[in-house]
Amino acid sequence: MRKRGVRIVAWLVGGAFLLCIVAAGISALTNLSLPKGPERLDRLDALDKARLAEALHLKEALGEATWPGLGAADIPILLWNREYSFLTGHPQPPAGWEQMPDDTFAGRPYYRQRTQDPQNFCLQVGDRWVASMATKYETDLFFREKFREGLPPVLKQVFPYRTLIFPSETEITAVLHEAFHAYEALAAPELFAAANQVYGQAGRYWEADSAMHDAWTSEIELLVQAVQADADEKAADLARQFLEQRAQRRSGLETDLVDYERKIEWLEGLAKYVEMESWRQAAVSTDYKPVEEMAADPDFSQYRNFEQHSWQELNQMRAQATREGDTRFYYTGMAQGYVLDRLLPGWKERALGEGMYLEDLLREAVGGEQ
Repeated sequence: MRKRGVRIVAWLVGGAFLLCIVAAGISALTNLSLPKGPERLDRLDALDKARLAEALHLKEALGEATWPGLGAADIPILLWNREYSFLTGHPQPPAGWEQMPDDTFAGRPYYRQRTQDPQNFCLQVGDRWVASMATKYETDLFFREKFREGLPPVLKQVFPYRTLIFPSETEITAVLHEAFHAYEALAAPELFAAANQVYGQAGRYWEADSAMHDAWTSEIELLVQAVQADADEKAADLARQFLEQRAQRRSGLETDLVDYERKIEWLEGLAKYVEMESWRQAAVSTDYKPVEEMAADPDFSQYRNFEQHSWQELNQMRAQATREGDTRFYYTGMAQGYVLDRLLPGWKERALGEGMYLEDLLREAVGGEQ
């Protein structure tokens, strides 16, 4: 019996080892078929154009349902890769932008210049606020390379990097995220400027942050539960607990660091909300149809992946409690927006027009003191 047991263990170990070799081989083979990217970086390729056209179509068709005023806002879009930046929808680009020779976007001229200090945000080009976003291939490549750098050498060749390719919905809605920043700059310029200036407190804030990790963990969990609550009354009760936990955590925090949290939640949390809500609107709509060109995109799922993505995002939100960086406030701002959707209709106009911060509106929604 002992020899038979030893043989069984040996078979199991050998079988597991063989499966590992097979899996590694399959992963290595899938890596050979990773997207190669555009043949030329000096112009927008067909998929870049299709995704940009879909982002603009989504904004036009469902932008007003996502955020009042956004759908009608005329916001140029800048897409960039590591070599060139491409400007679309701008009526009169300033000096330094070359009109693309022998190419157009949506039947209109677009412009290019060499990429310098690229960013995913919004910026002024001439007298216009412009949404700026990397192309999808550039984003996928960046995350793949960063992830690869952290792997031990034995795994770098066999890790299935295809799992790190983002769905095209992330690119499309990220363009709208950045477009909303341009909309913030247009609709609430003083708040927008103040929110950008508060980043000067970042160093001091993150020095104080490590002592707040446990409190942040509880605070974020209450907010996640409020988003997921199956009844408005339950959502309101959890939102009230969230605000109480937040007030307790901040009891020893300096006023300017509290201001840091509130303003970044306004700046980035609202944009994150627009990113997610535009995806949701497309997913639940019974008559929305993407542009025809998206049929050629292998990474596009017709927005049917929203529920899975939403679940992943809430898990990411939980993980932010102990991570340094302003991404935490993207999520907490977004989540407060979704709770406000349930508890305070009309909050969106007030978030920009009255200059109220999200937690102020949430406090009003649950009947708390200002």
